[in-house]
Amino acid sequence: MNNLFSLKDQTILLTGSLGLIGKEITKSLYEFGANLILTDIHDEDFYIKNYEQKIKSLKINDNQKILYKQADITSIESIAELIDFSEKRFNRIDTLINLAGTDAKIDEELNINLDSFENFPIDLWEKSIDININGVFKITQSVSKHMKKHKSGNIILTASTYSLVSPNHNLYNNTNSSTRISKPIDYVASKSIIPNYTRYLATHLSKNGIRANYVVPHGVENKNPQWFKDNFSKLSPLSRMCNVNELCGPYVFLASKASSYMNGASIVVDGGWTAW
Repeated sequence: MNNLFSLKDQTILLTGSLGLIGKEITKSLYEFGANLILTDIHDEDFYIKNYEQKIKSLKINDNQKILYKQADITSIESIAELIDFSEKRFNRIDTLINLAGTDAKIDEELNINLDSFENFPIDLWEKSIDININGVFKITQSVSKHMKKHKSGNIILTASTYSLVSPNHNLYNNTNSSTRISKPIDYVASKSIIPNYTRYLATHLSKNGIRANYVVPHGVENKNPQWFKDNFSKLSPLSRMCNVNELCGPYVFLASKASSYMNGASIVVDGGWTAW
């Protein structure tokens, strides 16, 4: 019986590949046999110095390839260069996994209350809109044109639980400090486009043999302060944050033939956060 989850001979383009989630699922995609085109905002020297050998050590067959190309998903010109790079080396892009995105971080020295919607900086709002909405549109539009020529393709986008529900303020309440953090409105608003945008892609591109789905991660642990993890445990049905490797299975599944009849769907990986 063929392995439904095998990605052998499949070419996957992964944006945001050097981020927290990207670095982890890159290894799993590679271990399942995919040829990979990794891209991020960092230049090639940064990739070679920090990641190249670690990833190539996972190689499972002699014909498997992994290449890196710097790209900016907010730039049509940069995306065109990326697709041209991909076509020359692999002839086709079977799957696009978009992880590229931004989440506004506000320096405490600015003395801005993150809960204050009316005072949120417009420049940070516009930056998030440019990457999380305009960038997603540009990369999916460009790659779908390529996929259409081959009459087949698979688009996997990345949302957030904050595209489904509003942030719970109790999560961000540190009773031992006057310093308060929060999840800013720019992230919540810009990520909220993903569910319906994916459904649009799924219903409009399917006639070209292209399907689209999305993953909804939440609470990925990344050196969070203990008080934050304690708050998260109280609010999560599983009483803990997500380990980044727990996201590998959903992305591999959506990239594989095992999900061939999924289209316009979501895989929510939130430990039950949105089930309350």
